[in-house]
Amino acid sequence: MSKAISQLKELFFSFVLWREKHIKERTFVLILSFLVGIFCGLAALVLKFLIHTISAQLTARVNPEVGNLLYILLPALGVIITAIYVRYFVRDNISHGVTRVLYAISQNKSRLKRHNMYTSVLASSVTIGFGGSVGAEGPIVYTGAAIGSNLGHAFRMSPRILMILVGCGAAAGIAGIFKAPIAGMLFTLEVLMLDLTAVSVMPLLIASITSATLAYVYTGYEFEFFFAQTEDFYTSRIPFVLLLGIFCGLTSLYFTRVMNMMETFFGRFKNPWVKTAIGCSILSGLVFLFPPLYGEGYGSITGLLAGDTSSIVDGSIFYGDRNQFWFLALYIGLIVATKAFATSATNGGGGVGGTFAPSLYVGCMLGFLYAFIINHLGFIELSTKNFALIGMAGVMSGVMHAPLMAIFLTAELTGGYDLFLPLLIVSTISYGTIKIFEPYSIYTMRLAKRGELLTHQKDQAVLTLLKINNVIENDFLPVYPDMTLKDMVDVIAKSKRNLFPVLNEGGELVGIVLLDEIRNIMFRPDLYRRMRVSTFMSMPPARIELDETMDQVMKTFDTTGAWNLPVVNQGRYVGFVSKSKIFNSYRRVLRHYCDD
Repeated sequence: MSKAISQLKELFFSFVLWREKHIKERTFVLILSFLVGIFCGLAALVLKFLIHTISAQLTARVNPEVGNLLYILLPALGVIITAIYVRYFVRDNISHGVTRVLYAISQNKSRLKRHNMYTSVLASSVTIGFGGSVGAEGPIVYTGAAIGSNLGHAFRMSPRILMILVGCGAAAGIAGIFKAPIAGMLFTLEVLMLDLTAVSVMPLLIASITSATLAYVYTGYEFEFFFAQTEDFYTSRIPFVLLLGIFCGLTSLYFTRVMNMMETFFGRFKNPWVKTAIGCSILSGLVFLFPPLYGEGYGSITGLLAGDTSSIVDGSIFYGDRNQFWFLALYIGLIVATKAFATSATNGGGGVGGTFAPSLYVGCMLGFLYAFIINHLGFIELSTKNFALIGMAGVMSGVMHAPLMAIFLTAELTGGYDLFLPLLIVSTISYGTIKIFEPYSIYTMRLAKRGELLTHQKDQAVLTLLKINNVIENDFLPVYPDMTLKDMVDVIAKSKRNLFPVLNEGGELVGIVLLDEIRNIMFRPDLYRRMRVSTFMSMPPARIELDETMDQVMKTFDTTGAWNLPVVNQGRYVGFVSKSKIFNSYRRVLRHYCDD
């Protein structure tokens, strides 16, 4: 067996060498993007099949007319099983999939671990199938990105090409899970913030189309959510769409802030089983009171888009009140308010899932509730179906900071292309509203705070890719405060630099000596024994900490006007950073990653 594996490895290595000689890189990238599309499409099909199968089997005996204790047991059981799988079998953190993809692109040369090609699929299928209030889209993005990364790494592609293949995997994952190839590509551009260049556009298109085609072949040509527009949209409704856009933006802000608050809350607990216990308690309680929070919630979305209002209370202890207007409005409002808590509790307790489906879900509920209340107040008659659809795009646009993706994803999911104008309006207004309060999306804010986010701005992107460890120079000879001028001259004779760090016995930087500042005394033998380094050393204009980002380093250079600055780690001297070294590295990275 081992001999056969060795032979296969040798054969594969021979093919890699043959490819490098006979197939151009740009051509081979297109071939790899096609393979990524196939593998990601299959992964999306497997994930959807597992989720639907598990959920259907577990909820087959749910009685829609009464409260069901299964809603207390099942979500908690799913989170516990997932937590055990992740902690004892995967032994790696696989939550926050999209954020981890962004981190891999900006900080890890687009490298993702091999197990990420399947572990998120297995973990999220159990979490969601058992009722975890999260979506499958984050895990499939993580899975797709890992497929693209590892496939490119196997064929020894450069980091620049690996970045494109990671984007192809993410786009193909979205395209396959939603049957939405345009939205898949836009996700890569708006959320992962890859540039649309002559090199990247074709691979992204090929991967997205291939994955979506595979989904259509195996699951049919029906849209993910059935939506039949039976009520026309009139231009007189545009002011109400504008107002809904503002509500969607504020709701997106609320959703984002609650998610961050709950993440901070769960981060306070060091014992993982305490987190699981708290998360399961919150999740089970919310799902029991509001059964639409069970799983992805796509059944509730389908019901509202079909005009079936009362189905939202199925399986609830409040089933008997389903026909009362104000009760139903309050019930849906509480669902909108608690969805973020249910999603955070699922992930905080150890489950694995994303925020795509929750944002779509909250948007659908909000749009329906908005039209539902306005109709009851008698101001004007709005289509609850249409506004439920419009709300989906609005909240997703705000939460993801991706208005174009939200527009096309909503249209591709439902076939609601006739509502393109209101989709454009609500997505733009929602995005503009949340940007006033929150400059980064729910995925990017963690990395942005640490200066590890790759953006469309070329200068900022290159500085993010640069690492301070790669630009530190260590060929500066150190001197010590009690050394005489004669000792200093001897060190100068051996050095190729005109700058000398002054260190104490503990290796801490206490000053610097510039050759130009002592040139007038270094040729006076009468001072050789009388003067010591401590008398003529000076303090550097600033110090660079080893953990600072390159963006912070450049700001320090701009502020001080210095050409060389010392780097320290908790006071201990590490080396120097120079502007010339940074500029040379900047040009190298710019050519390497941004060349078309």
